[in-house]
Amino acid sequence: MAAGADAIGVNFYRPSPRSIDLPTAQEIARAVAGQALVVGVFVNAPPEEILRLVEAVPLDAVQLHGDETPELAAQIPADIPIVRAYRCDQSGLAPLRKWLDDCERLGRCVAAVLIDAPGGPGEYGGTGKTVNWGDLRREAPRLGNVPLILAGGLRPENVAQAIGAVQPSGVDTASGVESAPGRKSPERVEAFVRAALAALNVSSAG
Repeated sequence: MAAGADAIGVNFYRPSPRSIDLPTAQEIARAVAGQALVVGVFVNAPPEEILRLVEAVPLDAVQLHGDETPELAAQIPADIPIVRAYRCDQSGLAPLRKWLDDCERLGRCVAAVLIDAPGGPGEYGGTGKTVNWGDLRREAPRLGNVPLILAGGLRPENVAQAIGAVQPSGVDTASGVESAPGRKSPERVEAFVRAALAALNVSSAG
């Protein structure tokens, strides 16, 4: 974590080239303890599996990156922060706002939302595609006070521009810092974090 990232995702979605097993996730958690949050990335996993891995790794938060319902989110204990990933297409943020409202009616709030680009069938992130930043900036007020984390095709070369356009609370990357699918490039990770932190500091100062 020498690059300075605030959080690291451990992916438990087996079809993904970025998925890892439990021992690897535990090794990562030990390595970054006290330096960064460990977020488990899940796609349509049953709540029992999510809770098992929260305890076993352990995880600081869970990211729901599939088609999870508000009812599933409500089964995750309130002391476990949830990041709700949403693939933003031409429907905009209205479906996400409804999902959040339904969660709140069930007594469950999320810690943040992660806005990703839409993919093809069976694609849940990591596509390298970008969100329409201008449209997202205009729609962001729908989220109220829920922090927005921007994802979708972010790379060292475009993350500062994306932050300037959307004004998110944070950013996330996967394929944008890889030398091959599932293989992170330390140099690109460092360049991404450096560019993101500088742009976020400018954004918060403005």
